[in-house]
Amino acid sequence: MLPPIAKSQTFRQPMKIMNSTLVFFSFFLLSLFCLSALAETSQASDGSTILFTTMGSSTFEFDIFTLPTSRRPPSPSDEHRLTDGKSINFNGHLASPSPALISLLPNTSGIQPQDKSLLHLIYVTERDGAPTLHYDVVHGDNKGTRVQVPLLSEQQSGMSVNSMKDTPVVTNEHLVYVSTHENSGKPMASWAAVYSTELRTKATQQRLTPPGIADFSPAVSPSGNWTAVASYGEKGWSIVSKELSTDIYVFLTRDGTQRVKVVEQGGWPRWTDESTLYFHRKSDDGWISVYRAVLPKTGPVSTKTVTVQRVTPAGLHAFTPATSPNNNDFIAVATRRPESEIRHVELFDLKKNEFVELTRLLSPKSHHFNPFLSPDSSRVGYHTCRGDKTGRTNPHNLLQKLKTTSEDLSLFRFDGAFPSLSPEGDRFAFVTFTGVFVVNQDASGLRQILPNIGFGTVWDPVRRGIVYTSSDPSLNLTVPGLVGTHKINILAVNVDARNPSAAVKKLTTGGQNNAFPWPSPDGKRIVFRSDRSGTKNLYIMDAEKGEAGGLFRLTNGNWNDTIATWSPDNNWIVFASNREYIGTLLMDLYVVHPDGTGLRKVAQNLTGGVSMHPMFSPDSKRIVFTTTYAAISAEPIGNPKFNVASSEIFTVNLDGSDFMRLTHNSVEDGPPLWFPKIKATGDVAWPKRFGASCAFEDFKSQNTTVKMNKRSLMCPSQ
Repeated sequence: MLPPIAKSQTFRQPMKIMNSTLVFFSFFLLSLFCLSALAETSQASDGSTILFTTMGSSTFEFDIFTLPTSRRPPSPSDEHRLTDGKSINFNGHLASPSPALISLLPNTSGIQPQDKSLLHLIYVTERDGAPTLHYDVVHGDNKGTRVQVPLLSEQQSGMSVNSMKDTPVVTNEHLVYVSTHENSGKPMASWAAVYSTELRTKATQQRLTPPGIADFSPAVSPSGNWTAVASYGEKGWSIVSKELSTDIYVFLTRDGTQRVKVVEQGGWPRWTDESTLYFHRKSDDGWISVYRAVLPKTGPVSTKTVTVQRVTPAGLHAFTPATSPNNNDFIAVATRRPESEIRHVELFDLKKNEFVELTRLLSPKSHHFNPFLSPDSSRVGYHTCRGDKTGRTNPHNLLQKLKTTSEDLSLFRFDGAFPSLSPEGDRFAFVTFTGVFVVNQDASGLRQILPNIGFGTVWDPVRRGIVYTSSDPSLNLTVPGLVGTHKINILAVNVDARNPSAAVKKLTTGGQNNAFPWPSPDGKRIVFRSDRSGTKNLYIMDAEKGEAGGLFRLTNGNWNDTIATWSPDNNWIVFASNREYIGTLLMDLYVVHPDGTGLRKVAQNLTGGVSMHPMFSPDSKRIVFTTTYAAISAEPIGNPKFNVASSEIFTVNLDGSDFMRLTHNSVEDGPPLWFPKIKATGDVAWPKRFGASCAFEDFKSQNTTVKMNKRSLMCPSQ
């Protein structure tokens, strides 16, 4: 047994901080030779930097495209990209050019509202690092001048600085949309709510969703009088909620009053007239299908008085319907046919009760999401990922900067998982599905240091060039359940070793699942997670001798303790544990002194969710972590891999106070790591585009548990 570690020990390692940050990429890594757009090499400022990963972000190069609905079948020349090929662009809406909308354009734009060759596109874009709304005026063939106007660009503060804006709809004088800028005030409750802003004046946002309730996917009736939403209502979201478990509510657009539930078990509502809605739900036969709800024109409206009828047949999944005003001839839907794992957009002929294929005929191997129809029904739009095939020229970012409200804190999305900064500040280590890599602070010198998947990376604070990770030569995430049963060991990798065969040293020998190493600030010991007792608990071993130098058992119980990190002042170790929910995926954060005393929960308001991947700030006063505290921010089926639970990045004081949300996203934000401030003041780009940018999967048709295997890159069996 190792001797107890004194709580009074402190460590201050001087760092020469250079720029950097990471995000998740997976293919053709060895072919990259990288440059970057960095700030000038001046002295690093005081403060700190948080790096994190958004799952799949680097592969989601979405743009919005359009096709005429009259060309059946369509030809490649009929399809046109409407967005500019920059950043990630999705969830579009084609609006009528009302005077209020036109008033947003600069006087020099020369746009004529009566010009029918122009399309007025409202959409979501992530060019500012977080989902925001833009308004573009473009020609239907995307030729000629483009006019682009950011919407809702006013400054925000606190936890709303990176708030997510989604599913915009323009009606009459107002913009209706979803925003996550207001705290729900309840743990494990979504912050998503529907708001209305007057277009001409950009007046203060009016909240249409009741306090404490979350609404998604708003649709406004043709008259603009009524708004329909998908909502969990008073029951709220739960981490064990079934897929597609929202209900549909209707309320007055002007102020959110006269709210009433009209459909149980339905989502993604869309109007054709003042009393007819289309929506999707999972049918009793297992297929996701589109349904029609007809509201009574007189008398009370409730789930008992609304008539519901199935529209699309069994045999394939049809969802996220799109409608246009008074169009009773066809709707647009996304489909997943049983013989395909690809999501496509099709029309459904309401007269003939048959599908009309569109996107599969043009790009059969590309996913197509969330269709929408123009007001006159002449065009169908959708977002899809085609990457280089459509002439994208914007670079892939190693680091993408997000806004913060403090000059002392910078926040970057990193193109790789588990990014860690070397003590000298000159290199990063990170993980992809193809191995463990290091790269210089300026994005040059990319090298693979381990050909296997690794769980976590961290640099030794004293011995230069030593990176700790956990892996195994035969580790393979493609085999279901393998990560939970396969032998994983703690490894020390000398990234500067001249002889690659001698670069890797195995530090653990016992147990089947040894993962997530983290060294003490003085570099003498490592805390890690192991299942050697039959359940996963925390252990401490010598950093150089490994397990052969003895073990100190830090925690002991029939639960899972995992993902531990050491505070820079050497006083605490923070970790995630399911000790209050044994046998489940629910995890809370705990701290304990390195000698095993002082165990306590960090924050009571995290109870009942999944909080993981904690790490201390450089001053040891705060903790950054991922959590499902804010539930989900959008109807999950609108995203790839919609059955993977979402998580966001939060910080909290060591005493559990000052809870702060940093990211707002409809997909999963992954492990955050906190370092002294890096020099980069903006995005840092790879020198050239690379790899299969659109290499991501959609949901599995009849098996929603398979995706947890992919998530195991973040937490192998917790």
